[in-house]
Amino acid sequence: MKLAPVYKSLSMHPDIDQIIVHTGQHYDQMMSSHFITELEIPQPNFNLQVGSQKPLIQFAQILVGLDEIFETEKPNLVIVYGDTNSTASGAIAAAKSNISLAHVESGLREYDKSIPEEINKLLTDAIADLYFAPTQTGYDELIRCGKNEGVYNVGDVGLDLINNNAQKIIKAERILEQYGIDPNHYVFMTCHRQANTDDVHKLKQIIEAANQFEERIFFPAHPRTSKAIKAFSLEGLLDKSKWIITGPIGFFETQALIKNAKCCLTDSGGVIKESYFHKTPAIICDKQTEWIETVKEGWCTVTGPDKKKILQVYKNLDSKNYIHNNSLGEGDASKKIAEIIVNYLQQKKHEV
Repeated sequence: MKLAPVYKSLSMHPDIDQIIVHTGQHYDQMMSSHFITELEIPQPNFNLQVGSQKPLIQFAQILVGLDEIFETEKPNLVIVYGDTNSTASGAIAAAKSNISLAHVESGLREYDKSIPEEINKLLTDAIADLYFAPTQTGYDELIRCGKNEGVYNVGDVGLDLINNNAQKIIKAERILEQYGIDPNHYVFMTCHRQANTDDVHKLKQIIEAANQFEERIFFPAHPRTSKAIKAFSLEGLLDKSKWIITGPIGFFETQALIKNAKCCLTDSGGVIKESYFHKTPAIICDKQTEWIETVKEGWCTVTGPDKKKILQVYKNLDSKNYIHNNSLGEGDASKKIAEIIVNYLQQKKHEV
């Protein structure tokens, strides 16, 4: 999803040839190939098909696969996105192959190395050449860590994707009618962080809190979460008259549901910032978030997987009192990124 607007912006520069490598880290159909079609991204040139493996096995397989691709294609620059295992292993492969590296969504920190994504952030930002921070907080963190060159606060590319597809999101609002829910009369929920899904107490606290919401719960369950609910025998907590449980859904439908919800209950960084974009309050059932600005402005509140705190925030929702400073950008991040990359590559070419 982060690649889509950047790919489109780079396509406006005829001197740039782009090669897409899909690591295959997402093994669910709705989380990979469906998004490629929906967001009109070209089919990947390569698919490493690493699947759902242990992290170190994923790393090893991606490193081996990319080594062969880099040897054949000889790229001038590698772009990695976000904070997944694919991000960090792609960064390491580029650095070891002496290829320039750009990191989109750079500088974000949660200051907790027990979080797998935090390790990926730190590894990637240690070796990048171009740092594209989505927020001032991210930019400031990079400067604080001594990154004095190639650091840019461009805004978040996710906003570009939303702005560029506003009409498709409006069209996708038919999903509300499909499931018999009305705007502002349901809660959109996601829960997939390993810290929550692997701990029965935490997962139970989140579900029990949602059960006490006045509204129905629209819950597109991540495969990991569905597996955990079954393994912990928590199905009995999910009243079918209250819960609308689906598998993963498309990007535009997700945006339509976030946009029209009374609030979101989530541990997803993507949903946190998308809630902010749509001016929908969000309750963060995680212990921290890297999207600091959304919390400072009041749109998002960190409660952790704590039933009492979740319900306290839910009962005091009032978006009228929140400020909104467009702290995640103005919707032109991908254009800025493309221009910086083109200038960088031209400069590198002249240096040779």
